[in-house]
Amino acid sequence: MTFDLLNPVQLSSALLPDLLLVAGAILLMLMAAWRPDSDARQRTVGFASIGLLVLTMGLVVWMAVSGLTASDKGVIAVDGFRWMVDLVVLLGAIGTIALAIEHNVRDGIVQAESHVLVLFATSGMMILAGARDLMVVFLGIEIMSVAVYVLAGLNRRSARSAEASLKYFLLGAFATGFLLYGIALVYGATGQTQIVEIGNAIRRFDLTNDPMLLVGIGLMLIGMGFKVAAAPFHMWAPDVYDGSPTPISAFMAATVKAAAFATFMRIWYEAFYNMFSGWAPSVWWLAVVTMVVGNVVALSQKNIKRMLAYSSIVHSGYLLVAVTAASALASTAFTFYVVAYTLATFGAFAVVASMQQLGETDARISDYEGLWHVRPWLATAMAVYLLALLGFPVFGGVGFFAKWYLIQAALAAPAGLTILAVILVLTSVISAGYYLQVVRVMFMKPRPEGAPEPLPVGSLTRAVLAVTVVLILGLGLFPSRLVEMTQMNAFPRYPFSPALQMGQPQFRR
Repeated sequence: MTFDLLNPVQLSSALLPDLLLVAGAILLMLMAAWRPDSDARQRTVGFASIGLLVLTMGLVVWMAVSGLTASDKGVIAVDGFRWMVDLVVLLGAIGTIALAIEHNVRDGIVQAESHVLVLFATSGMMILAGARDLMVVFLGIEIMSVAVYVLAGLNRRSARSAEASLKYFLLGAFATGFLLYGIALVYGATGQTQIVEIGNAIRRFDLTNDPMLLVGIGLMLIGMGFKVAAAPFHMWAPDVYDGSPTPISAFMAATVKAAAFATFMRIWYEAFYNMFSGWAPSVWWLAVVTMVVGNVVALSQKNIKRMLAYSSIVHSGYLLVAVTAASALASTAFTFYVVAYTLATFGAFAVVASMQQLGETDARISDYEGLWHVRPWLATAMAVYLLALLGFPVFGGVGFFAKWYLIQAALAAPAGLTILAVILVLTSVISAGYYLQVVRVMFMKPRPEGAPEPLPVGSLTRAVLAVTVVLILGLGLFPSRLVEMTQMNAFPRYPFSPALQMGQPQFRR
């Protein structure tokens, strides 16, 4: 079936998973507000939220396998890339709520609305995954961001949590101003807000050197750079990830990043494909600076949440390599990488959540000394996650293949990104310094005398740990099925090759 997105009924049908999630979130919000706050209440709403997410995921899978499509005219995409990103986002939301149901007890968070905010943020991310109009992109970003601003400050007993929420809100509002001004200039130059029509207008009126359009793209790049925590727009991330409740830190580091990068790639691939030689050098340098700064600063971190925050910044640099590569292989490598990164990041933060004591907000790497001797399975799981983020062969599972496909995409890019691929490899080697440091601390150092025993791990957290470890190692042994899925669900068209063949100047580094 091909949707006519100019028809309101068919547009609503194309948005059915998004509408289901929003409607369910509204009902759960009323349910959460109906009774006084309590741990039992937040657990009930949490399990109901997981059920809603599973139902939404089932609907997304059904729409994906039904082969539904839509014309280019319309504000929402109906393609495999949207469905694949939706599944990653929904899996991340399920993991967040599963961790939060048990971790909220440690932080003294009893507000059931916390799970509803995750649902609203997820709905914004799903809108971003399918947005093909800059106004819809802005709508999705605001729905997602407002909810996450509040989630970052959920722990009212912690001054660091309040600081994290305020910093995220102020800097997020500042970055949104850049994004909006950029959208206004792009509209002023092209007369369009629909992403595909912007690309058509650039080609039709030969706007590749239009100063207004170039400035608009630059301002939008700054706004998107903030959302994906790319250096030098990353300064908010370490403080926000460190001060937020640990499940929310995982949510921001993995799921928010995946959704932001999905819309980033769709805009740059579908709207600005004829402007490649204009924006590619900026994204190239942004990737390099992000990879270098993130890795170098991560080496000096003593707090594991801040280390994982800088690790998240580094992985933004790796994903920017896929944006710069601009090809079918790059689109496939991006989706594959997002799946692997989400699994490893959620697993690592699940271990951090398990290690935190009641009422404790600090997460020192020294607390993991000798973890192998008291919680061997927890230390083994953390090692798998860190090796996956490093891209270590075999023991890093699917993380190794994720890095491999990114490098292949860079080497095979029509614009030639050999130097960028080399920098990616070199910075990955640097990252071994802090990933393996945690592994060394867990396995090679004795447990300090008087160190508190880690608290028992709840069943939901154990489920998150087990599922992520099995998927990382299983997909590492048999990656072909995930490769096929990502190839089938890449962008339906790749306009860069024709643009380059038509005589557009190629960017080479």
